[in-house]
Amino acid sequence: QVQLVESGGGLVQAGGSLRLSCAASGVTFSFYTMGWFRQTPGKEREFAAAISWNGGNTYYADSVKGRFTISRDNAKNTVYLQMNSLKPEDTAIYYCAGRRGTTDVGETRRYTYWGQGTQVTVSS
Repeated sequence: QVQLVESGGGLVQAGGSLRLSCAASGVTFSFYTMGWFRQTPGKEREFAAAISWNGGNTYYADSVKGRFTISRDNAKNTVYLQMNSLKPEDTAIYYCAGRRGTTDVGETRRYTYWGQGTQVTVSS
């Protein structure tokens, strides 16, 4: 049974930082491209960042580029999202997701596995 469990969300002031973690089990983690998506009420889930199976390629949405950094530790079956210079518009539930391959990394439909999400709230 595949499980993705996010942690590290919380409340932070604008300009602050948070690091999200996503621990995977039940899957050969090192085979998978991992992504972070986010969603606010009434809106579609949107892509934030993704990383290829060996960390050699990273991908970012324009809205987070230069502020967020995705990384992974295959020995720990964990992917991270370091979020700096946070803005109120970054407030959302953040989801971790996994898939094989790197085609269309920003498309939710390409991802096979999803976590339950962790809330990030940025106050102004």
